[in-house]
Amino acid sequence: MADNDAGGKGAGGRRKNRDMGRSEWRYVAWGFQKYGRSPAANQGSRQNIDKRARTEEKEAAKRRKLENGEAIATPIYATEFSKDEIDNEERRPKKKVAVMIGYSGTGYYGMQLIEDKPTIEGELFAALVAAGAISKANATDPKKSSFVRCARTDKGVHAAGNVISLKMIVEDPDIVQKINQHLSPQIRVWGFEQTAKSFSCYQMCDSRVYEYLLPSHCLLPPHPSTYLGKKIVELAEKAGDLADVKARQEEVADYWEKVDEEYIKPILENVPEDIRSIVQQSLFSSDQEGKPENEDQPAAEVLETPTEQTAQPQESGADQPEEDKPFEMDPRQKLIYDTIKAVKAAYIKARRAYRAPASRIARLQESLNRYVGTVNFHNYTIQKTFKDPSSKRHIKSFNVNTNPVVINGTEWLSLKVHGQSFMMHQIRKMVAMAALVVRCGCHPDRIKDTYGPARIAIPKAPGLGLLLERPIFDSYNSKASGLGRGHVHFENFTKEMDEFKQREIYDRIFREEEQTSSFASFFNHIDHFQTSFFLYCTSGGIEASKLVSAPSGAKGRTKGKASDKAGKDESAALAEVESSSEEEGDLPDGGEEGG
Repeated sequence: MADNDAGGKGAGGRRKNRDMGRSEWRYVAWGFQKYGRSPAANQGSRQNIDKRARTEEKEAAKRRKLENGEAIATPIYATEFSKDEIDNEERRPKKKVAVMIGYSGTGYYGMQLIEDKPTIEGELFAALVAAGAISKANATDPKKSSFVRCARTDKGVHAAGNVISLKMIVEDPDIVQKINQHLSPQIRVWGFEQTAKSFSCYQMCDSRVYEYLLPSHCLLPPHPSTYLGKKIVELAEKAGDLADVKARQEEVADYWEKVDEEYIKPILENVPEDIRSIVQQSLFSSDQEGKPENEDQPAAEVLETPTEQTAQPQESGADQPEEDKPFEMDPRQKLIYDTIKAVKAAYIKARRAYRAPASRIARLQESLNRYVGTVNFHNYTIQKTFKDPSSKRHIKSFNVNTNPVVINGTEWLSLKVHGQSFMMHQIRKMVAMAALVVRCGCHPDRIKDTYGPARIAIPKAPGLGLLLERPIFDSYNSKASGLGRGHVHFENFTKEMDEFKQREIYDRIFREEEQTSSFASFFNHIDHFQTSFFLYCTSGGIEASKLVSAPSGAKGRTKGKASDKAGKDESAALAEVESSSEEEGDLPDGGEEGG
């Protein structure tokens, strides 16, 4: 991406490591760990860390393993053929092409190749070999075919349209059909376009469009009995801002009061007073902290009570097997458990029945508008500092469709963001921040405050709702006709893509949310979490929750026990509220592109 290099030219001395991209930094760290020096030490500067140097280092590592008699594991995407099979294969001409694809990311570790894990590219590469689009001689190494992706996507993230470029054997008129025969129904090749020999879908991509599907109940305010709900009122009163906060919440002012009366009161009326008190305390106790064990719970997990703990089977000196002593709740415990379960189910039912009025959706659009332009998104990714030039990204538009759809009883909003490039987790953090601003009755300009040097912990919304709609190649297409080449776009595949999106992406998202309630869980974790980290969406502003340490892994990070503890506390808080926090090690190369 072009903006990744902005500011890096001529940067030397103390700044040379600070301006590294994530992939370069991890590559250097890998070199020091393995060889005690940077892989680019002989080149003299980080600008000389190129693909050739990386390839040479990897090949040298393989040679050392062979010399030491160590086995070299074959990547799971590689197809091995014997020397005779390779020699006997007919040599056929290859053409540089752009291949248009779509996929559902469920069950895959993202787009980019990983040697020992299933990825979209891994399955696609194997299918290209099986269909004869890549020769047997090149079947173990994608680089031999100049295999390049346009945009990487994170673990579990979908794409209706993405592009890879490579040198491909295209003489078979049925090659697309044959490739698809070797792919799972979750991955489809729409078609391909022959391009200029110099074409790289990564370098030639002008911008990308992503879609995020968000249940409208994510715009509901925190329950007044939750930690965040109380803090919103407390800090608004302290700042003299309560009237303005209430004005921004006018369309949902009495929502929870009505829900408690209609859904919750009938349940609690049928249990004894002492049980009712325990249930209410369990759901909204200010002493509760952390993440529920069950992801479909709309409030903090509450059964870790002394009553239950003391009822656990006691060890004895008898030789009776453990399995012969199953735990059984006494009638009082069972009533508490069943009541809590019923109340939580009632809250989920109430959320799903919510329908956002136009005024509430308009408030979300006001927040999304604050992202448009070139701004510093260092708070919306990982391992980036305010001074890192690559933290600046350009957003062309960010809009919510004002006509939501109702699927299986839940109302969904479609958000579409068009930007030149995106950093890791950026889109999901942008969605979470915009939703928090609306939920907390915060002025939308608070989003502009996040572009300053102060660091805050913004959680990433569930990856479930994110999909790459399409990359855009307008600059290349404007020159393609003069080169006698076709345009790289998805207009010829609209019907097939719409059917695929509905079947393999949308339906999968709707079905998974119905089963897990991951969005309700995500925001309720934030509402109940006992920390100041997320109070930036209250009248206390950024000062109420700003962090003092630089992001973990970033160059120039403040050192010391206090800073390390702050970083750990921040990471723990984010991990607890994020409904599906991936291990960063699962993300291939820590690539930049991926919402």
